Amino acid sequence: MNANHESWKGFINKRREDHNLSQEEAKLVDLIKKETVKYNADNISRTIAYQEYFLRHSEIEWSFLASMVSRNAGYNMTDLENQIFVNGLSVKQRKQLFMTYERANWIIFLDAFPQLLLFEYSKVKNKPLFYLLKYFSVSSFMEIEWEKYWTDRDKKRLVYSLIINEQNMIERPVIQNKFFKSEVFNSLAFKLQEQLKLSYVIFPSSSGELYGLVVFQFEDLSKRIQIGKQLYSILFHVDLHNEFIDFATQTIHTGSRSDYEGLVGITSSNNPKLRDVYPIIPHTRTVEDDWYTNSKILNEWYENEVVTNGDSFKQSFLIKQELLGSLLKLKSIFQ
Repeated sequence: MNANHESWKGFINKRREDHNLSQEEAKLVDLIKKETVKYNADNISRTIAYQEYFLRHSEIEWSFLASMVSRNAGYNMTDLENQIFVNGLSVKQRKQLFMTYERANWIIFLDAFPQLLLFEYSKVKNKPLFYLLKYFSVSSFMEIEWEKYWTDRDKKRLVYSLIINEQNMIERPVIQNKFFKSEVFNSLAFKLQEQLKLSYVIFPSSSGELYGLVVFQFEDLSKRIQIGKQLYSILFHVDLHNEFIDFATQTIHTGSRSDYEGLVGITSSNNPKLRDVYPIIPHTRTVEDDWYTNSKILNEWYENEVVTNGDSFKQSFLIKQELLGSLLKLKSIFQ
């Protein structure tokens, strides 16, 4: 499977058109769909499912990246119920931000988890079952990439491919969605946060340090892919990876920043636990078509991204939190 994508695109599309489910395959598809729905209930169940999968199949490194980024989505969600955010943002603004995190989280899991389970069942049966991906509306792009991975076991390429896929997956239903675009991405609060670089993803370590990155230019597809690759390079850094694993396996995810604040010596933010403040949100998939049909893969998306700065992110994180809190207080004065 060393041929380029274009030479495989036609073959995969023809295979998708010609294939009909056998009775045994239909049972497997139904089982995977039920498992996906079960674990796609909320941020907590998704985070746990990604992590447990990684602990079963550590070669699929994306699943650990997904679990740690999902932890951050939970932190961002419960931030919105923190008193500083309650005072600084309206109920409507907080609800819209929560739905942005929740919707993107849900869409990615709906697409990614069947891929992970199909790989798991392929290992059990000792043969690739990726021709079944079409029954989960997974892109033909990922069908090609899983076939490649089955033969060459290029772990980094698979991680990059899954990052590329997930960001293309949320492009239309979230980033380009009229509601999210007008109510969230064009809002003053979001634009200020972007300009001042106040968004971040953090990875706590068992040694009591914080590592991570500032997230900005969120509406730019290539930038989101670049950030995903950079986060992967931090999470699997040879000197840090085991510390992140230790933190994750020793810390039950509740969605609250209190999960890590005591460990890293930060004053408690008093964030609530996610399930104490948010109900299960019902979703409906709105985009079924294959994003790859009319898209091209940019060479830069597969370029290596390595974050060489191994210093703790803690000080920068604390400064940004303080600045964000000050801005929200200032905003509340003029509401």
